[in-house]
Parts: sequence; C-alpha cells; structure tokens
Amino acid sequence: MRLQELGYTIRKARLARGLTQAQLAQSASLSRTTMNQLENGLFPDIGVRKAQTILEALGLDLHVRPAQRSRRPDFVRMACASASTSYREKLTEGELLRGLLTGRIPPGRRPHYRMLLDEAPVSLLKGMAEDVGKYVEPGRVSRNLAVIAEALGSLRRLRGWLKSE
Repeated sequence: MRLQELGYTIRKARLARGLTQAQLAQSASLSRTTMNQLENGLFPDIGVRKAQTILEALGLDLHVRPAQRSRRPDFVRMACASASTSYREKLTEGELLRGLLTGRIPPGRRPHYRMLLDEAPVSLLKGMAEDVGKYVEPGRVSRNLAVIAEALGSLRRLRGWLKSE
C-alpha cells in the first residue's frame, strides 16, 4: 500500500464521521498541516504508531496481510524505470508521485520527467495517471501532468490525450 492510499482512506473515513482535519489532527496529536499533507498524498512518510493513532481516532484498525498478486501492471514503478533509463540517479516513486500530485517537478528531476513525457508510451502515462488519480479528486493528476508537460515543452505529444481527460 502506498502512502497515498492510506491518506485517501483516512480522508474518506474522516468525512464520513463529519470531522474536520483540525479535529482529527488534534485527537491524533498532529498538526493540521500534517493531516492535510497526508490526506493529499504529499506527506513523505509516517510512522506506524502515528498511522495507528490516526486510524484509531477514526475507529479503524491497521492490519497486515499477505500482498495480493495483481494482474494489472504497476504503472508508477514502470514509469520510474522508463524515466531513469539514461540517468545514474534514479527517479523514485516518491518523487514521481509528488510531482503528479503537486504539478511541480522535484529538484534535479527535470531530465527524468522530460524523458518520461517525451519517450514513454502514452498508454504507460495513462496507466500511471489512472493509478495515482484513484486517490485524489478526478482530473487532478491529468491537470498537473499538463502543467509539467507545458513547463518542459512536451505538451504537444500529450495534448490530445490530456484534453480528453
């Protein structure tokens, strides 16, 4: 499970219980900013104890179970591999996810993003956007991808696909 999935689950449970981010953050002894970043998939990492505290405040449990084998490819991992083929330093999943969720390219990763947008098959980009887009409001990832593509001069190749989103 990626942290973005946990944040999405926390947001759904919080809203279902009619709590604000500030109320949940206070009951979990966290800042509202941390809660906001967690729910939006932008918090870099959270410990198990903090995650348990948040989930307990929502009446949820954290369980460990064997991973299910997915028939669907992991498009995020494939995108990172595609973006990193020509570079010694690899684009991490966290760096890719942060860029897709914020519309800002992480420092030192412009070449990786340009490689991804210019060279990767559009089907890979679509799958990646769909995977990440499951945990945020509809259209957010596509809009951010368009912002990144425009900043890199790679929008022409993706224009048709992104307009249909």
